[in-house]
Amino acid sequence: MGSAVGGAPSTAVVVGAGVVGLSTAWFLQEHGVDVTVVDRSGVAAGASWGNAGYVAPAFSVPLPEPAVLRYGLRSLFDPNAPLYVPRTVDPGLWAFLAGFARNCTHRTWQRSMRSLAGLNEDCLDAFDELAKDGVGAPTKTAPVMAAFEKPEQARELREEFERARRSGQETWFADAAASEVPQLSSLVSTVLRIEDQRYIDPGEFTRALAEAVEGRGGRIHTGFTVRDVVRDGGRLLVKSTQNDYVSADSVVLATGAWLPELAVKTGVKRQVRAGRGYSFTLPVSEPVPGPIYLPAVRVACTPYQGGLRVAGTMEFRAPDAALDGRRIEAIVQSARPFLRGVDWDGRHDEWVGPRPVTADGLPLIGASKMPGVHIAGGHGMWGLTLGPITGRLLSEQIVTGERPAALRPFDPLR
Repeated sequence: MGSAVGGAPSTAVVVGAGVVGLSTAWFLQEHGVDVTVVDRSGVAAGASWGNAGYVAPAFSVPLPEPAVLRYGLRSLFDPNAPLYVPRTVDPGLWAFLAGFARNCTHRTWQRSMRSLAGLNEDCLDAFDELAKDGVGAPTKTAPVMAAFEKPEQARELREEFERARRSGQETWFADAAASEVPQLSSLVSTVLRIEDQRYIDPGEFTRALAEAVEGRGGRIHTGFTVRDVVRDGGRLLVKSTQNDYVSADSVVLATGAWLPELAVKTGVKRQVRAGRGYSFTLPVSEPVPGPIYLPAVRVACTPYQGGLRVAGTMEFRAPDAALDGRRIEAIVQSARPFLRGVDWDGRHDEWVGPRPVTADGLPLIGASKMPGVHIAGGHGMWGLTLGPITGRLLSEQIVTGERPAALRPFDPLR
């Protein structure tokens, strides 16, 4: 399984114009494949535009873990909590959350971390390859500064880094002074500097990636809502709700939180749920030196277009549900005590985007049961960090028919 029937594909359709889909398209072009990208809305219209912009392998870890389970049970229905599940009758969601809870063990986390460490090791190299060969939006290197009110609160993050080290991922960090970051308030007593991380403007980066794909001869069709993928002889037809279609030798489904709508038809049974994240931008009185992380309230902040992008929350709700202003206010109230020199009244660019979460915390990357159709999704909060390396490895599998060793744990049919 892995390549188009009859050998390596000469043409491919990628469904989804987020960073994962566009990265896969770009790397397929590296192998000489003629690529068409289709998307129901537009480039970076899903989770790729408004996220925190962290390109941070140190934080690319499995979401299910005992601490998350303990925290989640305490705050399950609290609309002001970083993790929020609305009171609803949705058997599918409750089945998903039960599966998520079963994976919140130290043993499972350690095994999953070993799998992710292989992707994290090469993820920055994949960004460098894109930049070297024409993707114009730069990544910026800076430490992530994790800020805490009390010294003992840093213990959990230190222990997480130590567990990741035992799984093969080395993270360099050190104590730092709060004065190194003008935006940290006097409430902050302890800061950890996590070295060798990066950040980007995610919308700018995804648009630059789309321009690079088109500049190499690829086509991007927006307003193309896919309703089905079917075989027609030796070809695959990607059919839209408007009764248009695109044909190719190979198809990649990279539709984020909407992945189940098509993937289930290709034999993929793993659930993917929308863990929606919110963000907004604040004017600042001084330049922001780099990313700021507030672990106690699960809020990530990043320099963004001369201001500060503030992102947080994990809300399990339908991917297309409207923005809930209460979630924005909850982020404001939780982050406000830790930050200074920001204009809360000047808040703008309020956004919500659905991040595709799996119950075991691992993405789905690889071949489906339908010959020639591949899956790329379920990256949770780390689709930006892992998008380019996903595209590089999956394109190799599609073209050669051989699954790279690093992708074995992410088999969509597991």
